[in-house]
Amino acid sequence: MSKNIPKTELLYQKSKPIDHLSLFDGLSLMIKEHKDATLEVKRSINSIERAIEAIYKHLTSNSKGRLIYVGAGTSARIGVQDGVELFPTFNWPKERLDFIIAGGINALMNAVENAEDDTYSAEKIVEDKLISHEDVVIGVAASGNTPFTCRVLEKAKTQKALTIVISNNPNGEILKCGDHKIILNTKAEVIAGSTRLKAGTSQKICLNVISSMVMVKMGRVKNGLMTEMVPTNEKLRLRKKKLINLIS
Repeated sequence: MSKNIPKTELLYQKSKPIDHLSLFDGLSLMIKEHKDATLEVKRSINSIERAIEAIYKHLTSNSKGRLIYVGAGTSARIGVQDGVELFPTFNWPKERLDFIIAGGINALMNAVENAEDDTYSAEKIVEDKLISHEDVVIGVAASGNTPFTCRVLEKAKTQKALTIVISNNPNGEILKCGDHKIILNTKAEVIAGSTRLKAGTSQKICLNVISSMVMVKMGRVKNGLMTEMVPTNEKLRLRKKKLINLIS
């Protein structure tokens, strides 16, 4: 196969095809592959650490700077899942958080035809959102080559935003657009090309540790507790009272 095809798209060669395995063996294989995805994140710990330090420095130096997640398809959904938790968990200001999703918000629930190839929309969104040198833009792409995501990052970089790129392809074009580059080399999926599997798992872990540790460095966690959490329901109001008692 062509060396230009991302490894995330290749046929899985470590076992029989998953539909030829027993249910138990198929489950065991999938769980093993998800576990291996965590090891790929660990292998990139130095790159992740440098990215966290850069994000922290950038956001503390720019009091209005935003944390902006960019992606298409599964990568966009994982980015949104991570970002939307920052307000309730850490009371990160909503005005300092944003998302750029190929196909718009509708794409979170539906596949939008050709959205990931729409570089014109990518450019327009960067302009409309007034991305500037104050912002941090995190782009995620399993293939590393998603045209929409690459173009957003290219444009954000010209505006002097801090760019962080996460690619499951060591040769992804997206890596050319990042001030900080994180490679999660998860390789072939047990269902070929289905990057909602271990590639998605690695992205979820990576974004989770980045955002959590940035918030820790910014003082939004005390003694391992979510001291800044926003209680939006009765369960959380009770939890908040317990936290206050623990730290008082």
